[in-house]
Amino acid sequence: MPEIVLLLESSPTTLILFTLLIGLMVGSFLNVVIHRLPIMMERDWQQEYQNYFHPTEVPDQPDSHPPYNLVKPDSHCPKCQHKIRAWENIPVLSWLWLRSKCSNCKTAISARYPSIELLTGLLSAWMAWHFGFGIELAGALLFTWLLIAMTFIDLDKMLLPDQLTLPLLWLGLLLNSQHIFVIPQDAIIGATAGYLSLWSVYWGFKLLTGKEGMGYGDFKLLAALGAWMGWQYLPMIILMSSFVGALAGLAILSIQGKDRAQPIPFGPYLAVAGWITFLYGERLADLYWSWLL
Repeated sequence: MPEIVLLLESSPTTLILFTLLIGLMVGSFLNVVIHRLPIMMERDWQQEYQNYFHPTEVPDQPDSHPPYNLVKPDSHCPKCQHKIRAWENIPVLSWLWLRSKCSNCKTAISARYPSIELLTGLLSAWMAWHFGFGIELAGALLFTWLLIAMTFIDLDKMLLPDQLTLPLLWLGLLLNSQHIFVIPQDAIIGATAGYLSLWSVYWGFKLLTGKEGMGYGDFKLLAALGAWMGWQYLPMIILMSSFVGALAGLAILSIQGKDRAQPIPFGPYLAVAGWITFLYGERLADLYWSWLL
């Protein structure tokens, strides 16, 4: 076994620090995912529309558009197109060294980028402290990283991409087929019940009001959470996310003065409630029943 693996297994402090560094680097990549994935999806939708409704039109040449994906083009300043060099792309530190400005044109760089990097690093370290070395930590890190990406995409675009929700769902079922977090039966029922519960609410609300109360991505996200934690924790996740979402929605409406008909993304509240329940669901359930009884 490599020495680094032995060190991480034997030293919790080293494991936490190592996971923190990995989380910071992953956070930098998640910034790319959060920004580019919706754009990639929109371009794919436009291309599919073009191919379906106007198939006889001459398509663009393959080289007429530069590649745009999670790898290319290289990171650059959106104003002056200055290519971000390696030393300018160190998570959190580069933003501080550059004083939150582009090194070339001095355009301000949003604090959101280092915030997502720091958030990812801290939550990753928290998972390392909670689970310790093992397959549970590897799964928990993927679970956390996917939820972070989905949270910010939904906040920006009111969208939960299938490219993220479905891998989270299948990964939860795959891990739990080996009894990693819950038994397989609970995971399968959790995925099914998670999807159908919000699906039923969606159609009930639509039949009564003629309006859509939530998107299909919310169904898939709750199904994924059920696949990771089992059906037993779904009521807790729904109640917690609904309560926090209602409070946050009222706060946003009062502070920003938005119309009450303005849609508010539900995915972030599901993600936060799911992440907390993933770590402390049993304790929260015990507290609830002790308070109730």
